[in-house]
Amino acid sequence: MKIVVATDSFKGSVTALDACEAVRRGILSVLPEAEVVVRPMADGGEGTAETLRAAQGGEWIPQRACGPLTGTTVDAGFLWLPASGPGALVEMATASGLELLRADELDPLEATTLGTGELLKAARLRGARRIWLAIGGSATVDGGTGAAIALGWRFLDGSGEEVGLGGKALERIARIEPGAPLGARVHVLCDVDNPLLGPRGAARVFGPQKGATPAVVERLEGGLANLADVVERDLRVDVRHVPGAGAAGGLGAGAIAFLGAELVSGVEAVMEATGLDAALDGADWVVTGEGRYDQQSLEGKVVSGVVARARRSGTRIAVIAGSSALDAQAGGVDALEVTAPASMELPEALARGAELIESAAARLAQRTLSSG
Repeated sequence: MKIVVATDSFKGSVTALDACEAVRRGILSVLPEAEVVVRPMADGGEGTAETLRAAQGGEWIPQRACGPLTGTTVDAGFLWLPASGPGALVEMATASGLELLRADELDPLEATTLGTGELLKAARLRGARRIWLAIGGSATVDGGTGAAIALGWRFLDGSGEEVGLGGKALERIARIEPGAPLGARVHVLCDVDNPLLGPRGAARVFGPQKGATPAVVERLEGGLANLADVVERDLRVDVRHVPGAGAAGGLGAGAIAFLGAELVSGVEAVMEATGLDAALDGADWVVTGEGRYDQQSLEGKVVSGVVARARRSGTRIAVIAGSSALDAQAGGVDALEVTAPASMELPEALARGAELIESAAARLAQRTLSSG
């Protein structure tokens, strides 16, 4: 029996690589003769650099950068890919990510992508001609203006003064002065297809996750709308309705406007880079999963991508998840195993992530995979 293991990270608990290894151990404890092929996955969020490094090699280049809040610095970096043009992968979450802040620090009016721009600049100065920008997991709703400021762009108010950083500055932008071209081709790896504005836009869908109250959400929505208006007038670029423009608090839109970037599916790019199709050839099962299995899992996340590829190859599909809001039938998969019992508190489940994933994989192998 051939089984492919292709899980995402279990956020806040286990990396994709460690999750896949835990699933492998669990399967082999029950089916020691099985051929288990591991392909860690990511969708453009946290862990994308680690996943691509495991698949393709490369060198992690440490880089100090501005954190999500002005005046803070973090130990970030980027993945150098010398064989890709040369190229680099910048994971914005390492500089501007939600997980870099405590719950009481979340403030999308203040949070900035400035550090992400500093990483892009550092990658280009090293000689990158192609840059992949993974934009999941942001703490920001600044439309990518912070990143552009790091690259020499200026955002001015009606008096010609610079508006500053963070989501609060967007409503004051009256004119945009471009910086010098980055000089590298940029591909943005998105894990969502949300537009910039409206009910599914950056402010209304993701703002509350980043600390925005209802009043702040409306202020951010107005600021992003103003940014879109000025971008269209000054740069002749319409970012309002582009799928994925609302990703990372509008960084998707900013990357299009300020970097000339192309938005691509993060999970599709990772599946190509890791050779998932070749791994699925002749496989009986693929086991995928993530921390929370819900409707979003079926809309551009790792599980949805793996499921689509597995259906194409005729491979049966199992999902392992920390918790689930769906059953197997709702998700269109053949088997579903949850790692933690409902009675277990979240902190314990997170702390015991690898152990629980391994046990769930063993149960899956015993109940389902062993039947052929």
